[in-house]
Amino acid sequence: MRDRPVIMMSDKDDGHDNDTGVITKTRAKTARPPLYKVLILNDDYTPMEFVVHVLERFFGLSHSQASELMLTVHKKGVAVVGVFSFEVAETKVAQVMDFARRHQHPLQCTMEKE
Repeated sequence: MRDRPVIMMSDKDDGHDNDTGVITKTRAKTARPPLYKVLILNDDYTPMEFVVHVLERFFGLSHSQASELMLTVHKKGVAVVGVFSFEVAETKVAQVMDFARRHQHPLQCTMEKE
């Protein structure tokens, strides 16, 4: 006589609703990470063309976009230059601040939660 496989029933919850036979699944919703605005602040000493260069180099703007945004900073005192995840915003701020310091300009770049 051959051995037959033994099937054991378990009391574990297998995702089935025992009354209806319907499989129920729950999926946790993943929250979107917060975004951060990177801001450039106006000062009376940093040359406008340097600000344009920073906007082109670190934020990928065209010369005309960078010039327009630089004028916004000049007229309004501050402008949002991009919105990023925390890590990217933090890196951009550090890059701009380091670049400005190395070129002896007091340009200020900050970030704030959107």
